[in-house]
Amino acid sequence: MHIDVLTLFPEMLQGVLRSSIMKRAVDEDHFTYNLVNFRDFSDNKHKKVDDYPYGGGAGMILTPQPIFDAVHEVKKQRETTPRVILMCPQGERYTQQKAEQLAEEEHLIIICGHYEGYDERIREHLITDEISIGDYVLTGGEIGAMAVIDSVVRLLPNVLGNKQSSELDSFSTGLLEHPHYTRPANYQGMEVPDVLLEGHHAKIEEWRLKESLRRTLNRRPDLLVDRELNDEEKRLLRQLSDES
Repeated sequence: MHIDVLTLFPEMLQGVLRSSIMKRAVDEDHFTYNLVNFRDFSDNKHKKVDDYPYGGGAGMILTPQPIFDAVHEVKKQRETTPRVILMCPQGERYTQQKAEQLAEEEHLIIICGHYEGYDERIREHLITDEISIGDYVLTGGEIGAMAVIDSVVRLLPNVLGNKQSSELDSFSTGLLEHPHYTRPANYQGMEVPDVLLEGHHAKIEEWRLKESLRRTLNRRPDLLVDRELNDEEKRLLRQLSDES
């Protein structure tokens, strides 16, 4: 995978991309990236990339020319057909399922806005996806882009080493992840559940599913509303209902 990020502040992303799992993924050639300052593409003699909105109003709007030209240039450098993502509070709310979908792509272009918004022609004629990481407004799209890149790259083959690490994450199964415990088995009187110490794998898997359902029911019941429950999940939910 290759990821191009169009931003006015490329230095904001360098810390994330040069640290931890992201750095290792780059070093091991699991993906490549390019941080593109679209101000460099401005044909304005002062390198302006924004202007006042037609019709009046507060704030400044990103002009189309620098972004159109920057996207055109990064597309020319590769032979793939990219997904062009606009980070925008009006976009679809980002989910693990969207991350899994994007992880199948060969080339992503992520556009990070600033100021009041984008010229609408950018949205109408350039992009394939609009993404919001939540119902709140940030000063720019860089933080959202970092979240998207991290969540996608960790799903690429061999990035995490253990394939199950990503498959069993919260939201990957549609449920919140079950609790985890490690040594010591007893810490200041707080004990690990006995079932995890007995080595009975079938019972452990049942416990994990039940606790995953319990956590989802208590913290994110909305995730269960449209879920098509299998017989085992229905049985365990009945148990949870009886217990409560």
